[in-house]
Amino acid sequence: MPTSETPVSLTLQLGMGPDEDPDTLDRLARQLLIELQDLDVESAGLVRGGPAPQGAKSADLVTLGSLAVVMLPAVVPKVIELLQSWTMRAENRTVKIKSQVADRSIELEYSPTALSPAQLNQLVTTINQALQPAAKSASSE
Repeated sequence: MPTSETPVSLTLQLGMGPDEDPDTLDRLARQLLIELQDLDVESAGLVRGGPAPQGAKSADLVTLGSLAVVMLPAVVPKVIELLQSWTMRAENRTVKIKSQVADRSIELEYSPTALSPAQLNQLVTTINQALQPAAKSASSE
């Protein structure tokens, strides 16, 4: 696979609405992680939140419901489709998507009740355009 494109890094924060249960959110995040790893992403993992408190059994903490994904721009639509599918599997599911490439960043929240399929397609286009390296726009000046 050619690697001339700059990989895109996304941080996903999953939500389950007002009845959010930490154990359920962790289980769902881990299940979604497996699905993301099945796509053609460069890497996907749980977001680490730093060192655990003294006396804790774990060496570091996981930021509950947060995933980090690195992919080539061509894979972004597949990831967005998977996130759409994930949010539609149960009520009140949401995904906040955050990314930064050089000096450009984007943050948005996806909920299936808030976006139509046409708006979702526009979202994919917007994400792809927003995350293109700034050098392309600077060279046209």
